[in-house]
Amino acid sequence: MVFKKLNFAAGLLATALAGSATAAEGPVPNGVPHLDHVFLIMMENHGYGQILNNPNAPFINELASKANLATNYFAVAHPSLTNYLEVVGGSNFGVLSDNSPNWHNTACTPNLASGVPSTDTPSTPAICPIAGVGTDSPTVPVDTTNETTGSPGENNIDGFRSFPAAPGTVGKTIGDQLVAKGKSWKSYQENLPLSGADRVNYSDGVFTNNTDFTQLLPALNPPLAQSGVVNLYASKHNPFVYFKNVQEGADPRNSLNNSVGFDGPEGLYADLATGKVPSFSFIAPNQCNDMHGRGNAGPFCNYDPTSDGSQAGLNPALIYQGDVAVKRLVQSIKASPAWREGENAIIVMWDENDYSIAPNINKVMVIVDVNHDDDRRHGSDSRVQSAAFYTHFSMLKSLEAGFGLPCLNHACDNTANVMADMFRR
Repeated sequence: MVFKKLNFAAGLLATALAGSATAAEGPVPNGVPHLDHVFLIMMENHGYGQILNNPNAPFINELASKANLATNYFAVAHPSLTNYLEVVGGSNFGVLSDNSPNWHNTACTPNLASGVPSTDTPSTPAICPIAGVGTDSPTVPVDTTNETTGSPGENNIDGFRSFPAAPGTVGKTIGDQLVAKGKSWKSYQENLPLSGADRVNYSDGVFTNNTDFTQLLPALNPPLAQSGVVNLYASKHNPFVYFKNVQEGADPRNSLNNSVGFDGPEGLYADLATGKVPSFSFIAPNQCNDMHGRGNAGPFCNYDPTSDGSQAGLNPALIYQGDVAVKRLVQSIKASPAWREGENAIIVMWDENDYSIAPNINKVMVIVDVNHDDDRRHGSDSRVQSAAFYTHFSMLKSLEAGFGLPCLNHACDNTANVMADMFRR
């Protein structure tokens, strides 16, 4: 197979890298052909070089060798939730932490309005439901307050680029935009409890942050406690639930009901089996299957021993478990009737790198697999390796282009390049 490698200039000088900071909604972007269905699979906390050519991720690397691979794609900031919000909303909305939602609180002030960011250092309370219009938080080149403290800090983006705060940022997501255009979305969250997403900050699929263990009899010694719950589902990986309109659910098409599990009659696998999938499927495997890891879930799910940006510091079982999860999801999507109907894409991407400190950069792997490439890929040169500079804002802008939606918040920035090469057919 002959590969086409599209080499683009990496970017501009550091002093001019921020570009213009725009907000709210702008024109509909061009460059991506019409999309009927997008399946975005979000993986966790590993940099580009930790996944590429990793022997414990054979399926992911095979997919990267056959589909379109972005080789110069950057997560915007830290921690996880900030990146999730940026992928679906084009802004951090003043959220620079993984804090849980301040569910249904109508008395608090959103970070957009207060101008005070949610951070780990200093510690801030649960996140007021995102709503209204205001100013988000700037993305500085080096972060010293979240996931790390003090020098040398963690590089946001590449350690040089930055994004200024944008006044006029509107508290909405691509979900709002899709519904306004008569389209649909779902957030598929593995191990979401049967009770749904409302007021659930974490869960193993049965027990949650709301479980009263004193009501489970007979009592054990030591007693059952919240500390025993493996946080497989986490609200920080379900960005839509942070928004006021979704929590309130005035529009049933754009509510907490849009967050469902992988299993069950309206879950991911049931929808794939029938082919009745939404326009946009946001798919988050649990924290043992997305390569994040947990500290109380056994050796196969343990956190990586070392966060230094290398493959040597990884938990090989955690990487392999994530690889199997991606294989199961991609194969299930391609077996669905929906994959063969219309113009569709599977995106496999990572939210950020592995917390490693500078000079390691926040470059992550992104794979885009377009359905009509399946038949012509064998023995052809249709694969793209794109060295163009992209970020999570580029991804949102590209999805909006494919769905015919206006650009949103920082996706309207002139530095948010449409990923035309990655989605071309």
